Amino acid sequence: MEKSITEDVLILAIESSCDETAASVVKNGREVLSNVISSQIALHTLYGGVVPELASRKHIEKINQVVESALLEAGVTLEEITAIGVTYGPGLVGALLVGVAEAKAIAYATKKPLIGVHHIEGHISANFIEHPELEPPFVCLIVSGGHTHLVIVKDYGEFEIIGRTRDDAAGEAFDKVARAVGLGYPGGPKIDKTAKEGNPHAIEFPRAKIEGSPYDFSFSGLKSAVLNYINHAAMTGEEIAVPDLVASFQNAVVESLVSRAVMAAKEYGYTKLAIAGGVASNSALRAGMAEACEKEGIDFYYPSPVFCTDNGAMIGAAAYYEYKKGIRHGWDLNAVPNLKLGER
Repeated sequence: MEKSITEDVLILAIESSCDETAASVVKNGREVLSNVISSQIALHTLYGGVVPELASRKHIEKINQVVESALLEAGVTLEEITAIGVTYGPGLVGALLVGVAEAKAIAYATKKPLIGVHHIEGHISANFIEHPELEPPFVCLIVSGGHTHLVIVKDYGEFEIIGRTRDDAAGEAFDKVARAVGLGYPGGPKIDKTAKEGNPHAIEFPRAKIEGSPYDFSFSGLKSAVLNYINHAAMTGEEIAVPDLVASFQNAVVESLVSRAVMAAKEYGYTKLAIAGGVASNSALRAGMAEACEKEGIDFYYPSPVFCTDNGAMIGAAAYYEYKKGIRHGWDLNAVPNLKLGER
């Protein structure tokens, strides 16, 4: 039996779209009672990136432990849970299947509603956890390893995409450049750290503008410019100052992201701007966005780093608003690796 409107809604949420096995219990969409994450970074570092087959196997090993830990930490039983939320796309198909199968099994056994959640909606919803005052509508920039989107959050679960990357996602560019200069994996945090010792204006790298699409992004040309710089230095025997190089690269990415996001907020008439996704924990992006928003009188929102990278709490927050709308999924819920934002 489903809960009445006045009772607390407890969502058990599962996230396994890439290389984090995560589960969380979230109360009423905003209060995190537990947030358990089993990271696979050490495993994939050996290979310089995520190996899908290994990720899936590791999820199978960890998923039950993570769910049990989330319930234990929250101090609740499965009987007390209102509904089960799970990421069903986009992501690595094998990794997604583990989470979806787990969620379906728990929902079936406990006779609880099953709610499939879009991974990017989860990232956007991470902002609701620490900002009780934040409500739609607002502009949100989502930046991660696989996605760079600029969206208008019209309502809970309702989005209009106004900009996207035409090639590499920002996080992907970070990983490729980090690999090229020998910093290794994961690239984003390593570049962020190394860039603090460099001069962001040492090298002027290009900022791509796309004709007729002012809110779209392109990082492929920037990545190529960095690789060309490295190759040219190797051919001429010139020594590369890695901190300067990565600081200059990071500065070009941050300027592209900040300028478009702030321009969108101004031109569409919104006074609230949020960021989300793994790259949203980048210190230069946070600082650049905070400065630009303050200058333009825009309220700026961002999640703590633990809610920027993949986690169950953000899925629980998104699932709560889906639950309130009456969205339920059947036993035919499946992994959709290329699920588009706004698709059901």
